[in-house]
Amino acid sequence: MDCNYILVTGATGLVGSHVVDNLLRKGYKVRAVARSKQKADAFLSARAQYASKLDFYFIEDLTDPGAFDEAVKDIDGVIHVASPLKYDIKDNENDVVIPALKGVRSILDASAKSSVKRIVLTSSFGAVLDMGREESTPWTYTANDWNPISYEEAVAPDATPQDAYRGSKTLAEQEAWRFVTEHKPQFDLVTLCPSMIFGPLATTPRSKDDLNESNMMLWRVATGGSSGSLPPCRFNFWIDVRDLAEIHVMALTTPQAGGKRYIPVAPEPFTYQKASETIRSTYPDLTQKIATGIQEVKTHVQVDPEPMMTDFQGLKYTSFEKTVTDFMSQVKHLL
Repeated sequence: MDCNYILVTGATGLVGSHVVDNLLRKGYKVRAVARSKQKADAFLSARAQYASKLDFYFIEDLTDPGAFDEAVKDIDGVIHVASPLKYDIKDNENDVVIPALKGVRSILDASAKSSVKRIVLTSSFGAVLDMGREESTPWTYTANDWNPISYEEAVAPDATPQDAYRGSKTLAEQEAWRFVTEHKPQFDLVTLCPSMIFGPLATTPRSKDDLNESNMMLWRVATGGSSGSLPPCRFNFWIDVRDLAEIHVMALTTPQAGGKRYIPVAPEPFTYQKASETIRSTYPDLTQKIATGIQEVKTHVQVDPEPMMTDFQGLKYTSFEKTVTDFMSQVKHLL
């Protein structure tokens, strides 16, 4: 698909920054959306060689009606990564679910009035996963599977932050598909539902507060202490953030991807025991800081790899060992 000028939301976040860098390396012109001028200035200064190819558009509140109307002008494709992902929330409905829904509606409404040809939406495996399914029963998840969570369940005061997040991703993605079905805009839609996202940041983190929730699990392994326990691992699906960025770009440019939903998952399963062993072998000086233990993920759940293999041929996945090693080389100075 011929897309030359790409809008990326959530551009300074873990996934969005790698998506921007991937696009720039491939020669695309990028308009990045950010809330903070301070973050944007730092982002631009770190990519001075792409000054002619990268510009920023500032939107303080992505949920405002019309927030993206000017941002999408002259844009060919949109990669909508931005979505709330914080587990220290106080109100499931107003802090998580409503912002996710309004953000999707805002970008879709604006794009329908523009020259946008395709939107790639970053959803989540949480929008696929049925937490009530019996784990001992074999099951292969496909793009046809949806988290059955309702709006009421997602916003309930007693819903966990994780449930609220999964609910927000489920409802936002469903809203996107509903919009396309009902309004039949000039653009088509591709959604990506990745699971745990590990790997180095696009820029060196200044503190552990810069880490996303998944990478914080690796941090816990590296700092848990030899008597500390490993983080729980219910499902062993994951993806390297750099591979996920490549998949976003492929989803944008691959003609046959239009109108489809994908579950990006590395072919190699992970455990935090593997992470612990990798860190210990690479950095023996950290042995006393590293959490240890035996971890066996007892699950009969799989993800169907066929759609990804068929439509995104040539995609190469990073090994879990390299992902952990690259991440640790970036954060070791913080330990």
